[in-house]
Amino acid sequence: MEPVPLNRANLSRLLPPVAVPRFDPARVRAGIVHLGLGGFHRAHMARYTHELMERREDALGWGIVGAGLMPADLRMRDSLGPQDNLYTLVERGSGDERVAIIGSLVDVVFAGESSAALLAAIEPPAIRIISLTVTEHGYCLNRSTKQLDPEHPLVRRDLAQPECPASAVGIVVEAYRRRMAAGLPAFTALSCDNIQRNGSVLRQAVLALARLRDPDLADWISANGRFPSTMVDRITPVTAAEDIAALAERYGVIDRWPVFAESFTQWVIEDDFPGGRPAWEEVGAQFVADVAPYEFMKLRLLNASHLAVAGIGRLAGYVTIAEAMADPLIARLMAALMDRETGPTLPEVPGIDLARYKATLIERFANAAIKDTVERVNTDAPLNVLIDPIRDRLHAGGSVELLALALAAWLRRVRGEDEQGQPIEIRHPLADELRAKAIEGGADPRALLGIRQVFGALGSDPRLLEPVGRWLGSLYGMGAGATLAAASRRLGF
Repeated sequence: MEPVPLNRANLSRLLPPVAVPRFDPARVRAGIVHLGLGGFHRAHMARYTHELMERREDALGWGIVGAGLMPADLRMRDSLGPQDNLYTLVERGSGDERVAIIGSLVDVVFAGESSAALLAAIEPPAIRIISLTVTEHGYCLNRSTKQLDPEHPLVRRDLAQPECPASAVGIVVEAYRRRMAAGLPAFTALSCDNIQRNGSVLRQAVLALARLRDPDLADWISANGRFPSTMVDRITPVTAAEDIAALAERYGVIDRWPVFAESFTQWVIEDDFPGGRPAWEEVGAQFVADVAPYEFMKLRLLNASHLAVAGIGRLAGYVTIAEAMADPLIARLMAALMDRETGPTLPEVPGIDLARYKATLIERFANAAIKDTVERVNTDAPLNVLIDPIRDRLHAGGSVELLALALAAWLRRVRGEDEQGQPIEIRHPLADELRAKAIEGGADPRALLGIRQVFGALGSDPRLLEPVGRWLGSLYGMGAGATLAAASRRLGF
């Protein structure tokens, strides 16, 4: 089979098992603008919307305009544009995979140099939802207070040039201002980032920036804007060059930037969309009055475990999460962490069998078909997925030995070199300071934990300093493998 370039004209040339859209992608109209177009969004929200379009004619009005906000996102626009914004989604289970061409994207806008075209795309009244996956870093928060940081470089820039914003929060504020000035209804701002109560965090950041600009604008957004919280879940590795080549060879699809994801997916959403919304519940999303218990469960069990496995796994020399989970000590560490420390911080989660959920997480992380790298998790996962349960455990008087080991691995990694002296790239807004403090402190965690913007008052708590110092000293002195073995003996996992 001769591979064919992906575009609308070539859809009829693609053969099973490749599933092509059961609707005409040329008829899809924009109803959503998404900030932070990347692999996760294309594997998750865009996939749900595509499946709804295959079921309902009226869903064709909920097409997505994807926006790239970072300089590297120029490649996304240049890759998807010649493909008529079509792309391939490959969903991989432990023994099978499903291949589908996704047609829910209407356009891709690059806003890494100027937000003018993006703001113009948001202006039409037909755009009723602005969604975001920009990671926690994209909200310009003070990491200690979780509030908008007025001294953040992007915030200061947006206040100086408010009608040409660069930050995601600034774009939302300016888009609301334009709706207010035009006398048009407000859109719903839908965060899909891994942040606890992400809708509330987004709302607070938007209102804070708006109030710095114009109190009347902040009052209008407060009265008219909506910010429902969500819980999103799907492991989506970074697409590798060999995956692109294999897609062409095995399925005959030449796709400049396909997406590969696990077969599992979950989406829980607070139902607060006064301007209307797609009927995503018909394709597996769950609408609830309060997303907090589900979100809390995912952050504490999945995200905290992911960062713990990725941190210690990177130091132990593993490349993927599945390779790390094949190490019995790391797999047992993850199970013990959930059972003993993060799991006990959870409230009741309606309709969820927590024992089964934890077992499913271990199965998902161990899925060798998903080439999810420890580097991706270490880069994308915010440190607060460890800090927040540590704070709760200490408040309740509980042990934090396992969380302290995970945190120690994070502190060792941000030194920027592994146990063999090879460089580790640290991508974090405070990367230079983190590395400098890691080198300064070495096996003593106090220099790093003293960065109040990251750790706040927690960094000086002796109940945390003692176990973190012990494990960090072990990582420096014996290495990750010996430290894991010692932890297993000491803590009985």
